[in-house]
Amino acid sequence: MLYLFSWIRGFIPQKMYFPKKDYVISPIGALLGLAITEELSRYFLGEANPWFIAPMGASAVLLFAVPASPLAQPWSIIGGNLIASLIGITCSQLITSPGLAGAMAVGLTILLAMKARCLHPPSGAVALTAVFGGPTIHHLGYLFVIYPTLINSIILAAMALFYNNSVKRSYPHHAQTAPTQPLVNQWSAIERADIEFALENNKELLDINEEDLELLLNMAERHAQDRDKSKNET
Repeated sequence: MLYLFSWIRGFIPQKMYFPKKDYVISPIGALLGLAITEELSRYFLGEANPWFIAPMGASAVLLFAVPASPLAQPWSIIGGNLIASLIGITCSQLITSPGLAGAMAVGLTILLAMKARCLHPPSGAVALTAVFGGPTIHHLGYLFVIYPTLINSIILAAMALFYNNSVKRSYPHHAQTAPTQPLVNQWSAIERADIEFALENNKELLDINEEDLELLLNMAERHAQDRDKSKNET
């Protein structure tokens, strides 16, 4: 019974440590980023073309709400969507079953994006758009890779670069410099409350929860102890 209760509790996400200012600047950034991307795409491509695709909404959530995430970096959206659109169009042309083509497109997109270090969750929707987008998308063929996909991705990434840096966020994300003051030789072991304090007082939301961070810190501490032990034995 306790195991079942614990398993059910796992469906509830843990607290996300958003800096207070993010409740204002993240939605405003997504609003501006998508609005300007839509306007510029319409200007460049014209009303007769599919100038905007829905996966850009999911991309905006990452780029403006969690810009520190590896999944939200400029290369992630541009490279991931480029790969997804190429694979999606290819699968739609080579595989007669739409369901199989869509599944294959998403699977291959994940594989190649992981290899190219540009994994971006909305790219899965880009791949499906290439397969299920209907006659307009299919008529474009591989032009879909350039417009609207690549144009949308570049404009939205450019907006994220401009906006995030204008509100003093590090984007593309670079880790903050560690404190320079030396640590004393002896210090208390890190506890969960210390991790929560660090996450709450960090300037950006990091894509990790306190349990995973605590596990990594414990693993690193054990590894350091084992390394020191092996050095002393030699």
